[in-house]
Amino acid sequence: MLPAIHERIATELAAQPRQVIAAIELLDGGATVPFIARYRKEVTGGLDDTQLRTLEERLGYLRELEERRTAVLASIEEQGKLTPPLRAEIENAESKQRLEDLYLPYKQKRRTKAQIAREAGIEPLADALLADPSLKPEEEAAKYFNVDAGFADAKEVLDGARQILMERFAENAELVGQLREYVGEHGVVRVSVAEGKENDSEAAKFRDYFTYSEKLGNIPSHRALALFRGRNEDVLRVKLALDSDPEDGSRSPEPNPCERKILVAAGIKDQGRAADKWLVDTARWTWSVKLALSMELDLMGKLRERAEEEAIRVFAQNLKALLLAAPAGAKTTMGLDPGIRTGVKVAVVDATGKLLDTATVYPHEPRRDWDGALHTLTGLIEKHGVQLIAIGNGTASRETDKLAGELIARLKQPSPPAPLPQGARGAITKIVVSEAGASVYSASELAAKEFPELDVSLRGAVSIARRLQDPLAELVKIEPKAIGVGQYQHDLNQGKLAKSLDAVVEDCVNAVGVDVNTASAALLTCISGLNTTLAQNIVAHRDANGAFSSRAALKKVPRLGDKTFEQCAGFLRINEGDNPLDRSAVHPEAYPVVEKILADVKLKARDLIGDSAVLKNLDARKYTDERFGLPTVQDILRELDKPGRDPRPEFKTASFREGVEAIKDLEAGMLLEGVVTNVTAFGAFVDIGVHQDGLVHVSALANRFIKDPAEVVKAGDIVKVKVVEVDLPRKRIALTMRLSDDVVRKPTGEAPRNNAQRGKPQQASRAEQAPAGSAFAAAFAKARQR
Repeated sequence: MLPAIHERIATELAAQPRQVIAAIELLDGGATVPFIARYRKEVTGGLDDTQLRTLEERLGYLRELEERRTAVLASIEEQGKLTPPLRAEIENAESKQRLEDLYLPYKQKRRTKAQIAREAGIEPLADALLADPSLKPEEEAAKYFNVDAGFADAKEVLDGARQILMERFAENAELVGQLREYVGEHGVVRVSVAEGKENDSEAAKFRDYFTYSEKLGNIPSHRALALFRGRNEDVLRVKLALDSDPEDGSRSPEPNPCERKILVAAGIKDQGRAADKWLVDTARWTWSVKLALSMELDLMGKLRERAEEEAIRVFAQNLKALLLAAPAGAKTTMGLDPGIRTGVKVAVVDATGKLLDTATVYPHEPRRDWDGALHTLTGLIEKHGVQLIAIGNGTASRETDKLAGELIARLKQPSPPAPLPQGARGAITKIVVSEAGASVYSASELAAKEFPELDVSLRGAVSIARRLQDPLAELVKIEPKAIGVGQYQHDLNQGKLAKSLDAVVEDCVNAVGVDVNTASAALLTCISGLNTTLAQNIVAHRDANGAFSSRAALKKVPRLGDKTFEQCAGFLRINEGDNPLDRSAVHPEAYPVVEKILADVKLKARDLIGDSAVLKNLDARKYTDERFGLPTVQDILRELDKPGRDPRPEFKTASFREGVEAIKDLEAGMLLEGVVTNVTAFGAFVDIGVHQDGLVHVSALANRFIKDPAEVVKAGDIVKVKVVEVDLPRKRIALTMRLSDDVVRKPTGEAPRNNAQRGKPQQASRAEQAPAGSAFAAAFAKARQR
């Protein structure tokens, strides 16, 4: 028998069974992963949020497996075919795939040719020929003619017998498992361009795969997803073959390794006996007709599944980095949403994100009202005391950045053109920020409720301003998929992607915590234990009754009961409340522990908070009891030292090089500063301020071997790069972070060679590790297709 579910998960997590049992009980009781990870460390033995997410996922899979196992056993038993050995095999099946292999012979299916032959009484012939190959097939077949059933001659009878054996061989669970393992190791994906697509402009993005071959097990996620997309768009023909199969697709006269395995499993040997050739052909037909296609579908499906899992993991990593990016802080901010003909949309928000003012200026073509734009922006700064200018990184971003630069320069002049408040002089900083998803937010129901009278185009400027102040608080208003920091995200399983990204958002928001008196309903929805209705109820109660003065006051919110309060209270902050502990991550249930500490040190909470000298001399073990163990008490002391500490890094900005505003301004060898916008399996994309991100291939991220780019960079990082190569026709930029690399100038527009042109059709995985200076590395920029 298999180990119990909790024992299997414990082994996989390298944890103790009791830890897993405790975590399962908490999850089943409605506790969230952030709550368990933060406030139930004693119960779970310190399982962190990553372990708990894995546990939650595996728990769901294994429970589904057990439900399916029960259903399979019941079905076979109902048929009267459940033998003790079969029961044992089913009870020991470790995966859904193995379980389905065992169930296949007993699964209810449409009437097959084999079933029709059995009903016609031909199965004894199949058994006889298999048991005694010395029998002559045609002579034996004559004994089984059944005109009424459609078996009127030897050929039809033998075909029926063959169908019976083929079905029997194809439903042998052990054999199918062996074949799946063999093809997994020796399968080769062979790709060709679809007829008539060779010169299609729309198909050009798949040109590197027009003649391509690679072992199934070596294909990384981004290449697999590119192949599947090319196949779905009817550009590529993708075929799974054995590495021993002829490349022209012809059938070898000798059995291939999979056919030989079927022969061995069936006990068939070609010794020149009367039925040997017929039996060998039956085994070969079993592979080519029954198993090859299903094996291809199965293994290609698994390749897609693995590729999707990796792509979702990368997307989740990037999203986490963006959500936990450093906030600029509570400063009055002007958001500029760049545009050319439609103008630059302007929104000013106060330190809390409240909208103060809006405008639209037209500094670019066709109006070119540069001075008018400066005058309008100066007036807004004068009126509201703007401290930060956030510029969206879309179309006309660098031109608008230049406008903001001139504006700041004028403000710094001893005698500015217009009188300005002293607070504005020299105190304004401009920053280019990602506007990914801003348009999605602008047109959303949430934005419409927040700004019902505001034009959709101006809502984007508000979002740009706010995401500079606090990226986390603003980005949670946008569906995670719309932020666009993944690879081939539209090709992925949308359910799995959404579940993974929602978990990332939940973990990030709860890791930071939120001010319950300023947080939006969208942000509150992400807090442990809260849902959309409760979040809206909190905001409505706040609007009707004023700011919450304590965490305890949250219990007055409609439908927020004790269980919900337990889950959410520790992640909600009351910064100007009655109890100073309410602005920390100390959970209200642990306030009695703090009271013991206060009694010992003879201080009030306000005096103890932040007093490192006193706190460092306290022995955490002194304050433990049956409910609150050492991990919780240590967490409490850390919180008292730095209450509500923010895990996000210090705010920094990148400086784009003056005079480098478009891809045509780039030259090989240039040293630039940029912001990492996306991290994929094959490298990192960097915004260097030319409206087209450049690619730092994984081989050019560091002066050592890098398997996963996430080891070196994450979205939002500010990095220094060197331009390696610029392909103007295809708008591709190859960069390197190995600044000591020599750069060789190449003709602009040189096209990367595909694998076939290299003469090494199965070397794609090594080719990807080519020096960043190669045009081939630049070609991977095309894979950034959202």
